[in-house]
Amino acid sequence: MAPPKNRRAGFSRRAQYGLFASYVIALLGALLGLLLLATSFVDPAGHNAIRAALTDLTSPISRVLSAAVRGTGSGGAAVSEYFDAGSKNAALRAELDVARRRLVAARATEYENARLRRLLKIQEGDPATVVSARLISSTASSSRRFAILDAGAASGVLDGQPVRGPDGLIGRVVEVGQITARVLLITDTGNVVPVIRLGDGLPAIAAGKGDGTLEIRALTSGNNVLRRGDIFITSGTGGVYPPKIPVAVAITTSGDAAVGKPLADPARADYALVQPIFQPLAAIAPPPVAAE
Repeated sequence: MAPPKNRRAGFSRRAQYGLFASYVIALLGALLGLLLLATSFVDPAGHNAIRAALTDLTSPISRVLSAAVRGTGSGGAAVSEYFDAGSKNAALRAELDVARRRLVAARATEYENARLRRLLKIQEGDPATVVSARLISSTASSSRRFAILDAGAASGVLDGQPVRGPDGLIGRVVEVGQITARVLLITDTGNVVPVIRLGDGLPAIAAGKGDGTLEIRALTSGNNVLRRGDIFITSGTGGVYPPKIPVAVAITTSGDAAVGKPLADPARADYALVQPIFQPLAAIAPPPVAAE
């Protein structure tokens, strides 16, 4: 016959022994507690000795438990620091991006300020400047090279006046409206500028090639007259362009000719100065008085 499913604890000797042992342990604990309570009143010194002995006895268990608690706490702190480090890294990357954008903006502002200072220095050094205006557009692919100046007859701009930027000569005015003017760039095939080589004053002619460069041809014939890296400035010969304005630098040479790169790029020159047409002193000097 199978034993019933719902057996009471009394049917198992193991359960009885376990229940008896728990009673005995509880009784011994109660007696030990009473003993410690009694010794604390009757013999405080003995009570302290017993308590110290119990502390020494349970110290290994306390060490293990304390280590486990510290390990759990440090593990939680490590996990927390890991996630905190991730958020800090994201914040630092965001700050780095902001700092990089500010650095780029600061460098752009510094470059713009340097160009404007150079332009202001030119304007202060030449009180005859007509107007300072913005170049609002320029052709870059057509064989005809023009730029539009954001100033016209209302600002005193006249046909034929030279236009320059902080880095050098840009061209001359060929059409004038009330508030805008068309500028013929020095790289246009219809523009010719008398120049001299910086250093020795070698005379030459710079003519636009229509491709963004200039053909520079020396007025003195000979082999290897021009060299790569030669810088040319306006000579003032023939009027129109004032002297000593930077024009181009030679990038390739062939005998008495060279291909030059303009020092002033209209695409980058936001502002330009319009100057009066240059008139050499010899052209405007009064005729000599005839002797009687």
